[in-house]
Amino acid sequence: MFLTAASSNLSRLDRPYKLNFAVTYACQSRCRTCNIWRTKPHGELTGGEIEEFARKNGYFRWLALTGGEPFVRSDVVGVVKSFSENSKGLYMFTCPTNSLCNLETEVARVREILELGLPRAAITVSLDGHRELHDKTRGIPGNYDKALRMFKALKALSGEHKNLHVEFGYTLSAFNLGQFARTFDAVRAEIPGIRHNDFHINLAQTSENYYNNEELELSPERSAAAEELRYILGNREAELDPIQIIEGAFIRRLLRFVETGSAGIRSRSLDASLFMDAQGNVFPSIMWNRKIGNVRECGYDLRKIWHGAEAEKVRSDLAKGKEPNCWTSCEAYQALIGNVPSLLR
Repeated sequence: MFLTAASSNLSRLDRPYKLNFAVTYACQSRCRTCNIWRTKPHGELTGGEIEEFARKNGYFRWLALTGGEPFVRSDVVGVVKSFSENSKGLYMFTCPTNSLCNLETEVARVREILELGLPRAAITVSLDGHRELHDKTRGIPGNYDKALRMFKALKALSGEHKNLHVEFGYTLSAFNLGQFARTFDAVRAEIPGIRHNDFHINLAQTSENYYNNEELELSPERSAAAEELRYILGNREAELDPIQIIEGAFIRRLLRFVETGSAGIRSRSLDASLFMDAQGNVFPSIMWNRKIGNVRECGYDLRKIWHGAEAEKVRSDLAKGKEPNCWTSCEAYQALIGNVPSLLR
């Protein structure tokens, strides 16, 4: 996968190696930073349609499921299985969870996914604050305690399956600014071995075609957000694990984005990856509301969209710097993986 990622930074690939796929918009959360939960799921791709899509596009190296809450789908294991059976080079599976599904059922499903034999899998447990703050930000009483129980259970599972990486996902926003240190201390009181490296950091941003939250005021005050990111970076430990190397580089660029308004590196949207929503609509990324097609309208053959006229128009605009100014891990990781200098500074 890493050779393919490097190639994507030199030229456009003949096909994407990463698929960002919102497998459902059903969600039990009521987040203040996101309006996905306000979206009534309708017309979502069925398991059979996803299997057909996976069969006709057997070249992915990285499957990134998102939602909504992906584990709401009772067939989520079958979804991953469809891709693992058809994309023989599939290396990485990533997925977030809000921890609001039944714990035993979700852990069992993660176990089944791990037993498919993928080389790497990463589950991110959403946690946006200490107990009171997280529950308020997510809109669900008791969510904090469920998140910690989920993390502990998945960590135990990672002891049996070395291909599993588990982390907390912390989204920095105007609602939790200045609270990371308190959150970390609260988690450490219940999980003594927790480290700053166990937290994946994101910045709340607006998106018309994914979060549907463009009217919300989410951005934290710049200087305070930069100070918090410097604190997080200063407490991270150096590791040789590729995921940790990329995460550290991502946060450093996130700090630069907060300080200057630019991460200093462009995404690889429509070079290495794209975003597909639950209805099969295809976009360059989760942040750019430029629909380039729908897989139902091309017999589920994504290459017809990838090489289509609309995709070329978007690539032309990308070359002119017209891409939305953002820095999210869904798109940033592709740029970082294939650009060694960006990992070092």
